[in-house]
Amino acid sequence: MSAVAHDAMASDLIVIPARYGSTRLPGKPLMMIAGRTLLERVVAVARAAAAQAGQCELVVATDDARIADHARTLGVAAVMTPASLDSGSARACAAAHQQARTPGLVINLQGDAPFIPPAIVAGLIRTLREGQADVATPVYRLDWARLDRLRHHKLTAPFSGTTCARGPDGRALWFSKTIIPAIRNEAALRAAGDLSPVWQHLGLYGYRMAALDWFAATAPTPYEVLEGLEQLRFLEGGRTIDTFEVSAPDHALSGIDTSADVQWAQEAIARLGDPFPA
Repeated sequence: MSAVAHDAMASDLIVIPARYGSTRLPGKPLMMIAGRTLLERVVAVARAAAAQAGQCELVVATDDARIADHARTLGVAAVMTPASLDSGSARACAAAHQQARTPGLVINLQGDAPFIPPAIVAGLIRTLREGQADVATPVYRLDWARLDRLRHHKLTAPFSGTTCARGPDGRALWFSKTIIPAIRNEAALRAAGDLSPVWQHLGLYGYRMAALDWFAATAPTPYEVLEGLEQLRFLEGGRTIDTFEVSAPDHALSGIDTSADVQWAQEAIARLGDPFPA
């Protein structure tokens, strides 16, 4: 049976990995942003996406009872996963194997990414259901103003925000916490059009279950460790990652990583409106 046929038969799962012990922002899933916890906001995104995609379950995967208790007060299932797990992907894999039925596809919706539109998460599920890649992630092309903002943001948070080099077929060639590619003759490119050649990815991934099991059984790879990007384990291991293009969201914050990000998020909500469903 092909992977696509198997995925069509199996239910899919959105996992929200939510650790308490963030180095830069401890306890951030419980942190309030404009009157709602970060986890509450991400759960709302996941619920709406699951409804759009159909045949999709939702679970919070955590290593802390406080977060699990909060998830249950939000009406969402929570599972405990070992604190020793070194990545959101490993946590998602552990959560998937605690389900009554092993899912065909697993979506890793990071617990610090509250502004991803549900339609993008649902689109990621469709991309995997219809394609052949081991992994998929959405990306959007930066205009010059957004590229300038990303450069400025990295002056104080150099490991916040990930860029992607991709082939003409959408296959990911590389991801980096630095801004790739380097740009020669930038002034001429700016004069030629509004869009830069830089792609930024949104903080979620989808996996075929077999690829996720491979990831969990494989040791971290050299570039993964250097960059702090778990998706590089797949590329270094010869696995395929499809990217699909989406429009840049109004709330284009890659993740809540620092106290400055919390302030930025609250200012963005005040300026652009709250994406949390009424």
